Amino acid sequence: MSVLFPEIEPYEHGLLDTGDGNLVYWEACGNPAGKPALVLHGGPGSGCSAAARSYFDPSAYRIILFDQRNCGRSLPNAADVAADLSRNTTAHLIEDIRRLRSLLGVEKWIIFGNSWARRWRLPTRNPTLIM
Repeated sequence: MSVLFPEIEPYEHGLLDTGDGNLVYWEACGNPAGKPALVLHGGPGSGCSAAARSYFDPSAYRIILFDQRNCGRSLPNAADVAADLSRNTTAHLIEDIRRLRSLLGVEKWIIFGNSWARRWRLPTRNPTLIM
């Protein structure tokens, strides 16, 4: 059984405007000066959770989570029949990660994904994103 760190609350959060009608929810927890770690949620369709904030030691890591396009608190939500899902592709999601990294001033970060997010193969596709 894995040991998780105690649940914590974000110290910062916002909506990243992707420029194509999507707003991607993001949050940062832990140590603002810590080593950056991006947590990708499973899904598709779910969103980041309070439990996902517990994967990294909050005293050592700047833990960044986001709800992928059309998931969780990102807008529009896939449940909205008017949502245009044609802009929800792996390429769009990777570009969202690049935009978020730039917005938060992160040069490189650890990327952790579980479930569906593990299938992205980001280290192979985008080695410049990884610490």
